[in-house]
Amino acid sequence: MAGLLPLALCLAAAPSAAARMDADAAAGRPLVAHVHVALADNAHQGISPVRPARLGEGRSPRANLYWGALYGVDRYLPRNGWTRRPTPPGPLPDGVLARAVFTQGGLRAGRTVTWVVVADAWAGDRIQDTTAAFLRHAAGLDSVALRVPGVGPLEAGGQAHVVAYVGHNGLMDFEVPDPDPAPSAPARAAVVLACASQPYFQARLEALGAQPLLLTTNLMAPEAYTLDAALVAWFGGGAPAQVHEAAAAAYARYQRRLSLPRARRLFATVPRPGPDR
Repeated sequence: MAGLLPLALCLAAAPSAAARMDADAAAGRPLVAHVHVALADNAHQGISPVRPARLGEGRSPRANLYWGALYGVDRYLPRNGWTRRPTPPGPLPDGVLARAVFTQGGLRAGRTVTWVVVADAWAGDRIQDTTAAFLRHAAGLDSVALRVPGVGPLEAGGQAHVVAYVGHNGLMDFEVPDPDPAPSAPARAAVVLACASQPYFQARLEALGAQPLLLTTNLMAPEAYTLDAALVAWFGGGAPAQVHEAAAAAYARYQRRLSLPRARRLFATVPRPGPDR
């Protein structure tokens, strides 16, 4: 159609997610990831029941497999380099049972910058709402203004540098309509740690204007060591291929029966790593 630039030219002209982080780091602004955790739920999700049963109680974050258990987001991150901050005041979105905020000091663009993770624990029976909220943030919608003690004001939600989803791949069981992307939202990357997320999420994320930074190709355990490795590599200035390698190495280290080459094949990123990966 006359008057419309090809999509590739539009994407080339727009600042990338990495360039945005470089600029914000150079300006002393924190780098923010907003993580949506769909609590494992034996009763309301299409998953193989997890044992013991308390790990799959979808309204009990404290013991949940993806939140309070040994490799859950809320327990793993503060034991592995992240500092827990007091939860900012204010109401939580309907369906979110708990919110945790973690920070870490890192380097990017030649200077020390604060990395921030805002993690929301969604009730397991609200997984459809979790998925919808993640897609809205991936579309650059619904900015979340927070004031984090020791950090100051920041913007999460659709203004985050990274939006992430952790949990069961609900799109295997139900459909969620895609929102219209925010045309003026800043560049952002997306991570989906769920079984076989690439065929379900990649095209959606690209249409929403988010860079699919880390997806999966097969069944997997969406535990926090993979999220941690990916965020540290990305916030620290790594290219997508380095994020892919960091995630695969972490996954192989904790999933001891899985070789590193197989772990590499389990993850996908855009741009994709070279053929030797």
